[in-house]
Amino acid sequence: MTDATDVTESAGPPAKRGGSQTLGRLVFLAIAIGCFLFLYFRLNGAAQREGMSLAGYMTQVFTTVQWAPWLALMMAYSLAYFVIDTLVITQALTWFIKPIRFRDIMPIRGSSYVISLVSEQIGKGAMAYYLNRRDGVPGWETGSVMLFVMFGEVFYLMTWAAVGYFVSRNALPGVFDLIPVIALGGAVFLTLWILYFRGVILPGNTLRDKKILHAFKLATPAHYLKFFLLRSPALLSAVVVYTVALGLFGVEADLRSNLGFLPIIFFAATVPTPMRAAAITLWVVLFPENEGAMAAFGFVQHNFFILFNALIGVVFWRRAQRELFGR
Repeated sequence: MTDATDVTESAGPPAKRGGSQTLGRLVFLAIAIGCFLFLYFRLNGAAQREGMSLAGYMTQVFTTVQWAPWLALMMAYSLAYFVIDTLVITQALTWFIKPIRFRDIMPIRGSSYVISLVSEQIGKGAMAYYLNRRDGVPGWETGSVMLFVMFGEVFYLMTWAAVGYFVSRNALPGVFDLIPVIALGGAVFLTLWILYFRGVILPGNTLRDKKILHAFKLATPAHYLKFFLLRSPALLSAVVVYTVALGLFGVEADLRSNLGFLPIIFFAATVPTPMRAAAITLWVVLFPENEGAMAAFGFVQHNFFILFNALIGVVFWRRAQRELFGR
């Protein structure tokens, strides 16, 4: 039976929601066009300074990359990320729903990477549906855990951006001076957020009782800290991997600078632009003396990561189908 809360939470004005989605698509399309135009003019200018065509210039860039060690490095990093990512989601579900085994989450987390080629949000939604069908885990509550994970990732990256800024601020562009201000604002917001869901602020407000916010209502400051600690090995390993990978593309970089760069670049990678155009553009901006190498690096680095993750998902696809549909 569908109760009143389910009806309230599933209902919504379709026309208004459709209009906002169209506006969102147009905004991200404009961002993508702007990124591609920026990249074209920067790369074409670099090619002309070398007395080459753009195609010839980029071909030369790609032929100088040490592809074999880069491929081995990225495959190992993607597998490590998959393990860390699955562990985080397993723990979050255990905290807020019920104990679930790591090996039981692996098939659906891997399979969701395939769906995430279209949208990371849809991929996490598919996980909620899978757990509801297979384990009888309430759909709204599971969806709330996925929201908690996405919400936590924002503050995890913001925290590391602040750490990276203070560690390597002398090597960062001036615009990065905004990071401490943004981090302070984020810390205030998170504090108020936790206080609201703990009932300290606006105790009579019933929004926190919605099933889709179930995880936030149960979450304590310790949960946010544990989430940060569980997720952090992914960022710290990325700093090492990306620094080594830059060297394989012929670009000198150091760990301290990349600790400052990567959280911001990973934010840019979450912007739903084709081929991670926003992240690629940011690499070119941060390393202006190596436009061609950085455009190539950003393109293959971010797109290989999501494609190899999807390949991991293909390995688990049949098992996920069998557990979900009995075939």
